[in-house]
Amino acid sequence: MSVKKSVHIKSYGCQMNVYDASRMEDVLAPMGYAAADAIDGADLVILNTCHIREKAAEKVYSELGRLRQEKAARADTARPMHIAVGGCVAQAEGEEILRRAPYVDLVFGPQTYHRLPLMLRELESRGRAVVDTEFPADDKFDQLPEAGKLDGASAFLTVQEGCDKFCTFCVVPYTRGAEFSRPVDPVLREARLLAGKGAREITLLGQNVNAYHGAHEGGGEWSLGRLIRELADIDGLDRIRYTTSYPAEVDDDLIAAHRDVPALMPFLHLPVQSGSDTVLKAMNRRHTAGDYKDVVARLRAAQPDLALSSDFIVGFPGESDRDFRDTMDLVRDVGFVQAYSFKYSPRPGTPAADMDDQVPEPVKAERLRTLQDELNRQQIAYNQTSVGRAMPVLFDRKGARDGQLVGRSPYMQAVHAALPANLLGEIVTVMIDQAKPNSLSAVVVADQEAVA
Repeated sequence: MSVKKSVHIKSYGCQMNVYDASRMEDVLAPMGYAAADAIDGADLVILNTCHIREKAAEKVYSELGRLRQEKAARADTARPMHIAVGGCVAQAEGEEILRRAPYVDLVFGPQTYHRLPLMLRELESRGRAVVDTEFPADDKFDQLPEAGKLDGASAFLTVQEGCDKFCTFCVVPYTRGAEFSRPVDPVLREARLLAGKGAREITLLGQNVNAYHGAHEGGGEWSLGRLIRELADIDGLDRIRYTTSYPAEVDDDLIAAHRDVPALMPFLHLPVQSGSDTVLKAMNRRHTAGDYKDVVARLRAAQPDLALSSDFIVGFPGESDRDFRDTMDLVRDVGFVQAYSFKYSPRPGTPAADMDDQVPEPVKAERLRTLQDELNRQQIAYNQTSVGRAMPVLFDRKGARDGQLVGRSPYMQAVHAALPANLLGEIVTVMIDQAKPNSLSAVVVADQEAVA
């Protein structure tokens, strides 16, 4: 009997990395690797990295320094530890990781993790580190095994990868490659499999998910809207979400899906980045502030209950006080229930990193504070409008307190309620009785049928 091994995967950043981590576990399972919750005792530790945040690479090297000590302590034992770095930092850094951290055993990009078994066998036979950061000619999804166990009632499903937009601040085209849409039929098969394993909600993932144009075995290509309509017919699948969207790719079919498909949740993350046309042009975004507002107006006409989230970057090179006021005007005009906002930070290799007129850090910090104050005010105000409403909530995890479950409202708000554990994974109608800045509390509605 082969010796069972364990793998611990620490993921950083976006939901796509969460999906990738689960698929890495599926790839490694036939080799005898079981998922481990902690680094201690794990035979293989994978850092599944993200390159979006500031100083992402340095944070990885800091973590590697801590892992080095654990690896050294186990070097002469019967269960030595191997260290791997995957994801976007691995793709961007490549051989540099081995130069700075020669004790790392594997370096692989987000397009090559399906080859992990080959890498591990090569590591064993060669006895030295393996780097695999080439963009493969084959589709990695065709090489992946069937999805394994489902962790909860919500699941991620990657349908699109890569980016052709080349925003001047972003590394994604260099780390994830060109835009690629998975064919329709494998996506539907995976969705049915997830629903069969108990997924009540699926979030479709992509760097530009609404640019999806998957080939169909019957001929032609399907848009994201067409795909959503088909997914909505899967038995047991009650909720559909998608992220992240690009404003210029919101088409009529997708807007109509928000109107016509009850399973498509009334929440949309639609990054705008700035409210200034001057800054948007410098970012190489393919929309103006007016375009963005027009898209939002069309979406809200189709689905008046729609809640919006967005991304903002302040202090982009050349951003003036007037440009920042334009961003604040857009925030007030549109209204957001959630948002991610950051100071601009240069990413090596991107055009914006070499632009003149970099904004001083104190100015960026002050602008970010002003923006976040307004975004927080909007989020709190929106949450307060939820008090007294009955909402169907998918409770998918246990809360911090005994007898408490936590889930998400249709509008992506965290909701906690006192519920028995047997309702984990169920959609329960609750009455919101209290609003907090980042969550809602609720009580069970006695007559579920009357308000569902």
